Amino acid sequence: MAAAGGAQGAGPASEEPRPEAPGGRRCSLAEEAALEVSWVQGFSNKNFGFINNQTVCYPCGNYVLFLDIETKKTTVLQCPTGQVGAFAANGNRQVLAFSDRRLNPIIYIYTFPELSKLTELKGNVQLDYTLLAFSFRGPYLASYSSLPEFVLSVWNWQENILLCSESQPGVTVTSLSFNPMNWQQLCFVTESAVTIWHIERNNDEHHLKQNPVKLPDGQGTVNPHKDLFFPVSHSEDPYHGPDLPVSAIAGLVGDEAETFMPRDYLKPSVHPTAHCWTATSEVYMGCKEGYVLAIDAERCSASVLQQKPLPEYMCKLSDIVSYARREVQKRKGGKTKNLQKPVLFAMAFCKEGLYAAGSGTVYTYKPAHSGETVKLLDTCSSCFLAADFLTPGNKYCVSVTTSGEVQVWLLEDGTCLSKLNLDIEATAMACCPSSNSVAVGTKRGQIYFLDVTKVEAPRVVHRTFLSKFPVLSLHYDQSGQFLIARATEGHIFILDARPSKLFQVLGYIVLADEVLDLSVVSDFRNDLVEVMVLLNVAEIQRARLEIFCLSSALTTDNDKYVDEQGMLNANAIKKEQYDLDYPLSSAVRLKDNIVYGYCACAPFICKYHLSEENMLEDPSVFLSEKRTPSKQFGSGFLRLSPNSRWLASAAKDGVLFIYHTFTMDIFAQKHCHSYQGGGIRSMVFSLDGKFILINGKNDGALVCLKWKKIKKTEVKEAASHWQSLFAILNKSTSNENVVLKSMTEWQFDPESTSASLPEEEASLRSSNVEMTEEDGNVTSLCSASTDDMTWIGQKIKKVIREETQRFANQKEELQMGIKKLRKTIQKMMHENEQVPDAEKLEQHEFNLDIEEMERARAEAEQEVARVRKEIEMENLANRYLQDVIKHECWDAMCVKGRAVKCFHMACEVKNYPLKERSEEELEILEKVLQSKKIETADLKVQKKSLETDSETLLSMEGEKAEEGMASGSASYCLTGSLSSQYGGDTSILYHQWDLHTREQKVNQIVLLKDIIYKVKTAFNKEFDTVARQKEQEIARVKERNVRIQEISAQLDLQVEVWEPSLTDDEIPERALTVQDSEIKVEKYLTEQEIEKEEMLAKPEMERHFAAMDNERLRALNDMMGGVLEVKKEDILKMDIPPPPFISKPEDVWNDEEKKIFREHEQKVKELNEEKEKYRRALENELKKLETSIQETTQTFDETVCKLSEKKVKFEMVIYQEELKIVNLTYALMLDEELNTREAGLRNFLMKKEKEKVKIARIIQTTKNKIEAYTDTYENAIVEDKNLESGFTKEFADVPANLLDELFQLYKHRPKAPVTEMLLDTANPYGDCPGSAEDGKDALTLSMKAMDELDSPEHRPNGLDLSIWERFCRARQNKMESEKLVKWKALTLEEMQAFLQRRMNDNEKIKSDIEDIFQELTWVQEEKMKLELNLTIQFLLKQGQVELESTEIPDYTDAILINKSIIEELNCSIMAQGEKKIASMVEYKDFSKGMFRLEWEHKKMRMQIEDLKQKAQDILRLPITKDRQLFLTVPNHDSHIAHHISVMEQTLGLMDKLHEKNVKNRQKRIKELEKSIRLKEQANYKLSLELKEMLVSVSEKRHIFEAADTQHISEKIVKQRYREILKQKHLRRCVREQEEEFEVLQAEVERLRSRTFPAL
Repeated sequence: MAAAGGAQGAGPASEEPRPEAPGGRRCSLAEEAALEVSWVQGFSNKNFGFINNQTVCYPCGNYVLFLDIETKKTTVLQCPTGQVGAFAANGNRQVLAFSDRRLNPIIYIYTFPELSKLTELKGNVQLDYTLLAFSFRGPYLASYSSLPEFVLSVWNWQENILLCSESQPGVTVTSLSFNPMNWQQLCFVTESAVTIWHIERNNDEHHLKQNPVKLPDGQGTVNPHKDLFFPVSHSEDPYHGPDLPVSAIAGLVGDEAETFMPRDYLKPSVHPTAHCWTATSEVYMGCKEGYVLAIDAERCSASVLQQKPLPEYMCKLSDIVSYARREVQKRKGGKTKNLQKPVLFAMAFCKEGLYAAGSGTVYTYKPAHSGETVKLLDTCSSCFLAADFLTPGNKYCVSVTTSGEVQVWLLEDGTCLSKLNLDIEATAMACCPSSNSVAVGTKRGQIYFLDVTKVEAPRVVHRTFLSKFPVLSLHYDQSGQFLIARATEGHIFILDARPSKLFQVLGYIVLADEVLDLSVVSDFRNDLVEVMVLLNVAEIQRARLEIFCLSSALTTDNDKYVDEQGMLNANAIKKEQYDLDYPLSSAVRLKDNIVYGYCACAPFICKYHLSEENMLEDPSVFLSEKRTPSKQFGSGFLRLSPNSRWLASAAKDGVLFIYHTFTMDIFAQKHCHSYQGGGIRSMVFSLDGKFILINGKNDGALVCLKWKKIKKTEVKEAASHWQSLFAILNKSTSNENVVLKSMTEWQFDPESTSASLPEEEASLRSSNVEMTEEDGNVTSLCSASTDDMTWIGQKIKKVIREETQRFANQKEELQMGIKKLRKTIQKMMHENEQVPDAEKLEQHEFNLDIEEMERARAEAEQEVARVRKEIEMENLANRYLQDVIKHECWDAMCVKGRAVKCFHMACEVKNYPLKERSEEELEILEKVLQSKKIETADLKVQKKSLETDSETLLSMEGEKAEEGMASGSASYCLTGSLSSQYGGDTSILYHQWDLHTREQKVNQIVLLKDIIYKVKTAFNKEFDTVARQKEQEIARVKERNVRIQEISAQLDLQVEVWEPSLTDDEIPERALTVQDSEIKVEKYLTEQEIEKEEMLAKPEMERHFAAMDNERLRALNDMMGGVLEVKKEDILKMDIPPPPFISKPEDVWNDEEKKIFREHEQKVKELNEEKEKYRRALENELKKLETSIQETTQTFDETVCKLSEKKVKFEMVIYQEELKIVNLTYALMLDEELNTREAGLRNFLMKKEKEKVKIARIIQTTKNKIEAYTDTYENAIVEDKNLESGFTKEFADVPANLLDELFQLYKHRPKAPVTEMLLDTANPYGDCPGSAEDGKDALTLSMKAMDELDSPEHRPNGLDLSIWERFCRARQNKMESEKLVKWKALTLEEMQAFLQRRMNDNEKIKSDIEDIFQELTWVQEEKMKLELNLTIQFLLKQGQVELESTEIPDYTDAILINKSIIEELNCSIMAQGEKKIASMVEYKDFSKGMFRLEWEHKKMRMQIEDLKQKAQDILRLPITKDRQLFLTVPNHDSHIAHHISVMEQTLGLMDKLHEKNVKNRQKRIKELEKSIRLKEQANYKLSLELKEMLVSVSEKRHIFEAADTQHISEKIVKQRYREILKQKHLRRCVREQEEEFEVLQAEVERLRSRTFPAL
């Protein structure tokens, strides 16, 4: 079968743009060579579609592949910027669209088959597009982005315009498609929902409108939509209140309130999978549950079409891959295996059938041709693991996938020649240079060897099971002699790569560190193979290289180089070790000890030169000679070309760089994979250097590159190296291929590979032996077969078997000795049983294996310690739980719960356990009480302010009403409880009619809780009294029982004494302590505790024995019965001893003896009488004691019964108060729900009003646009009519007969062209309705048809050619005008339809707003009802009520009001009546007083005149300050007296101040006199000096006159004069300032005296 995926070059579109380096930098184009894509293979399970009737396209990695279904040829188109993201194709227009996966991705539109880019669509998406969809007609493309935008967008890709977009936060879409009949409908499918989006157009504006579809539930039932935010009706309950939506009950206000659904209402809906549109604009939807739905796109409703399983032929599409695989296995003779069914992820209609894709395969189903499925494309859906060139490397290549599928490709065009499925999890693959064999490594540690000598039929010829470790990589040396397999945990296996040696395993080595990479270099001269291993040493954070050599002697004389277990000797392989300065992720080695490493911590490639001096014993750190910066990012690896001239570097960014190994210049580069796809997994050069195979990690693409531009010298050098190598390997290759062909096919059994793998430990345990007691035969524990055993396991088993054969004689001798020793010990144990117990030995003393015994004892002690620790931890947990429970239920209780029981009845009374109220509760209670006091005081003040003197009668009636209210408040009927009788204070409560506000209700709840607490406290006090009484009664009973026991002992009566006691319910703290009597098990004591008890018991025993050996006590007991005095209580025990002669016969007695006997009888008689008397007294006392005990306990039982009855009443009172609390709590909850509902409605109203404003703005804008467009449309109609009417004028020069014919041709129009359908048979969707865009397309087609009618052969006979051409131009203008009018008419119709829809939306919003207002009104009314319609609790008398009439009144409309309100109303009416009578009397008396008022008026006028005269006299009188004071001061005499006293105090103060000033002045005088004397002395001294100075002045004057210094003296005089003037001026200023200061000081004194006259 021809394969898909091989891709030839695709023209200019397939040329790759300049690659980008990390960080957005462009790489330079200084490379000496260039690479191009030869072909691409792979299939990504994203999407596929038809680009035309015979070409299917699908994305793969960085490429889009086009497969011709007839010729099976493939073309490739590369994404310019990396991996292909979303993908869509339109076969109607032969265009495709795909997005890249970089930041800010772009959507590219390409045409087919030109593969030219039409446009790029750039949006605001940041990360990725997930879906793309073309419209069936029209230039429209829909896209949906992923995180973080989640935006649905609609584009006009022809004009590169974003028409509209809508955000869908957090919605993950599975499929997206346009309605083929109407591009303005878009089906939007998620995992559990379906939405029909309507694209509404208003000329150049586009809007997306969402219409969700209600899907059936999981049972296929379509439930009607129920609006929980706006219930249909409001059902009211007079007690429970209105019925509110669940959102209000849940307390939701915002947007969540509109969409909230309780869990009970939520039912899982069906899960849509695939869908398709029908010709009637319906959507057929398939579901995971097996239902098929029909969705009406206009009404957005869904109905169930099919509830049965799908038809059989539809199941064939999904089962065809499994069927094909089973058939392949049957042909091979293997067992069939049930594989997982492939999933169909895409379907498409084209030509005559249905095309379905899934799991790397495309099938076609044609009902018209036998209805069977035909495989069209068959590739593996899993990712490629590795690829390699098949020897000689210029014709074929081999690849393997992660699922174990091996493919053989033709290197020229990528045709798949054959494939082989190994059904394993592959991990590595390599092709042998010396033969056409391929090695495939698996995760289970196996290596499969394939024969590919026949490329059309590869087969498995051998399998080697190395170890349990997964095979990480496989490497052949260039000579094809060795196969090196790298496994985990540092294991490296060496195999003979030649089929002639049956791929023998030569040995293995184990390295200490993790192996990162491996490089092999062949030395043909010395016949050596050097292997370099790169290790990751975590301790030193550096790379380490270990190099060892493999010689050809290893294949011929293998035993010399390996030990018995197959491990290679270190000396034989010459292992060397080197430490490098950087950690590396990959390394390659050249033949001249040059090593290139890809640095793992920084983006550069290091070059090292290794010397052979540093060996493994003394490793040193090598520094890099050169570091080449890399333009890649992420972890990468290096590969060498076969001629070691080129160094390839690949990393996670998907860009391949090729360097010169000597200069490290970039030789070539190619961006063939992407970072989103995981980068490059592997790459390999062909032996001739012409091709490069690269496969991605996760993108599923295998790319073959070839040289587009390269120097001839490079080609020649690579070819010469390949020819030389081929010449060396030619002979061996032909020989090995002959052997390979002759090998039989290995029987592949998938179940054997999936069986449980043997462990290495099983082989190691085979060395242990087990000896039976009968014969002691050695039994091997390993029973695994050789075929299923690893190679390492076989080696270990062989070593063990050889050791067993070598030491067989010694083992037999040991076994015989053990048997003899066993018999001897058994004989000794038998003899030990016969000896006495004192001579017997313990059983453990016969145990010869002391170490085993100690080990068993240690294990037992460990087990005991473990169990003890578990018990201790369990006890600790129990103690912690006990502490928690005790703290919560016992310690936190200020009153512990306990009970009191009756003595003789089954009656029990329990108290009320109470927790101590917290500080916060007490603070709240105090605040509430203070608030209540303030409110009460405020109410009294308000009542007093309303009372007036004129309303005495009203006040009297009010007092009566208040007294009535007080008497009514005393009535328990209105308070609703009897708590005031049982310790509760109801006076602090609000009246039940006054609880209107929320704060009052909350305060009332706090007060009610306080009353309940007080009621319980009051009962607890009575309970404590009864409990103490019982304790006293028990104490009295115990005292009487002591006496009863004494009497019973004296009377020798066996009487059972009744001992009352307190039970655990009465003493609950007893449960917290454990008594010794409750412990039923023996207490465990340690050795130290036992020794301590023995030491304490020894002195006690000594004291006891000493007390028993007391002589005085023994004598007292013998002589007087242990007492010194005989008490009355002991009279019953007294006995008179008979005389000694009582044993003689009576006739032998003498007189003295008879007398003694008579006296003895008399004494015995008296003693018996005394005993009888004392016995009767004791019996009477016993009866009295028993009677008193019975009476007191019965009295207490009566007390407990009364307490029980009282508790019932207490319970009733508590329940009454709790019922009030429940009603108030429910009212508060209902009020909160109503507030929440109101807030939610207002929020919803705000949203609706915003929508209304927005729609109103849109409506106004649309109307303006319609008016403007209508004018344009009418102008176009007028112009069209003008063209038709002007036709005659324009062609007036044409003859009349030709003019009519031309006019008919002028009106003639060609038939509407039939557009070519996508399907050859018919359009599956029928004729689509027209639109403005369709009108444009029709105009273009009509103009093309008109070109045929404009040809000269259609010209009428006799018409000039110039006139015909002018006529054709006029007809074309007319036709364009008609089409323009039609297009404008369609556009205008769409605009009017858009306006009508918006107006309908506006009306709907208005209706919604009205409904919201109605709901708000209803909510506010309900809130008012809740505040006014209170729940009142009454206490009614129990019993029957007699009515005078049998009719019961209807109280539905009755209103419950307080009696005081009626009384107040009656009082106010009476007060108003009294006011009216008083006003009438007042009116009568008013007329009588008129005359008296007139006389008084005249009198007052005369008084006014008199007063005016007096006022004038007063004005003329001079007013002094004293008179003003006399007039203004009310009590002038007292004021004068006060002023005098103040003045006297001031004078006294001034006298004191004067005396103080006099003393100061005298002191100052003395000081001045002293200073005068000092000045006189100084003046005397100065006078003497003056005389001397006068003498000197006279001398100087003479000298001055003699020196003629007149000029200088004049200057000095002038200067001195100026100084004098200056001093004079300063003195004047000082004097003026002093005067001014004195004036100011005087003014201050004057003001001070005025302000403070007392001072």
